[in-house]
Amino acid sequence: MLSRLQDSFFELIHGNRLIYNTCWEDPRIDRELLRLTPDSMVVAITSAGCNVLDYLLDSPAAIQAVDVNFRQNAILALKTALLQAGDHQALFALFGQGGDPEYRDIYAALRPFLPLWAQGFWDKKIGYFNPQGVRRSFYWRGAAGDFAWVFHRLLLNGKKRPALALLEAGSLAEQERCYNLLEPHLFSRGIAWLLRQPGTLAFIGVPAPQFRLIEHQYPGGFERYVRDKLRRVFTTVPIRDNYFWRVYLTGSYTADCCPAYLHPRNFALLRQNLDRIKVHTSTVTTFLQAHPGFYSHFVLLDHQDWLAWHDTEALQEEWRLIFRNSRPGTRILFRSAGPDLSFLPAKVTAKLRFFPKLTQPLHQRDRVGTYGSLHLGEVR
Repeated sequence: MLSRLQDSFFELIHGNRLIYNTCWEDPRIDRELLRLTPDSMVVAITSAGCNVLDYLLDSPAAIQAVDVNFRQNAILALKTALLQAGDHQALFALFGQGGDPEYRDIYAALRPFLPLWAQGFWDKKIGYFNPQGVRRSFYWRGAAGDFAWVFHRLLLNGKKRPALALLEAGSLAEQERCYNLLEPHLFSRGIAWLLRQPGTLAFIGVPAPQFRLIEHQYPGGFERYVRDKLRRVFTTVPIRDNYFWRVYLTGSYTADCCPAYLHPRNFALLRQNLDRIKVHTSTVTTFLQAHPGFYSHFVLLDHQDWLAWHDTEALQEEWRLIFRNSRPGTRILFRSAGPDLSFLPAKVTAKLRFFPKLTQPLHQRDRVGTYGSLHLGEVR
């Protein structure tokens, strides 16, 4: 009964709301594994579009950004409009600081650069960038943003100093000292209660099947998983350029700690390469049915966890089309909440070469740190 409730709530949230306001995968690792070239033809799930723009810095021939939720594509459309308009200051104001007092004027200048469907979304939601009031940041909007805002309020209510000290730590030893002070607050009674609620995981984009995968496979279950993952990322991975956790702890990036697409030095190249991005609101399967080709790279995030538990026929159909639209050497990157590849059908893994000696060390350097495993498959 609880699982059905979680599934229903997840589908309700994902069918009616913006979920991710920033990407939750480390593109520095992605680019090292993908090894994009000027001939690369990439299919990538859009999410919030940050990583699509990061890949664009490698100047591939084309990136097909695919997401079943048009709201996610609308974020990418707004970012590309800011690039097209040639205004880095406005780009950083909205997506670096999370908002600007002149957000309506900025949007009025950008609106002509947006497709009609994106105009329809942002005409209603541009207030996400209003820096006034309680929700003063875009990064505290949408479903994941709701959770980040509540997490921020519970965590930093009287405990702001250790959290900010952690973000400014200059060494791993200092990080560990700061984290030891912060950890009891991360797992306070209020936050522990929040993590136990059936709807909470849906807000941060974790479907019930992914939760069950962790509960069944990780020693100590979901709570121990979260504890272990946070301790590892905050004590073994340098924090100074970890923009993923900075933005969720503070609601904004800084000029020195932000995604690559926000750095001024990258603005001209991104603007030059914009026509290489095409946006599609669909599943990966329906995209490949409508746009067959021989793609060199697929970036699938972690959505296969959901398919493996919820719809195995859809999982198999997606892989059938991936293989049909691949060539020998096509690289396929994905993550999982589980520790290994056991969720994939054997006939899928048989058609791929995997590189655990490469991916496992990189997984330990991942600045997000919340996934159970990282996989790179190469079509035989």
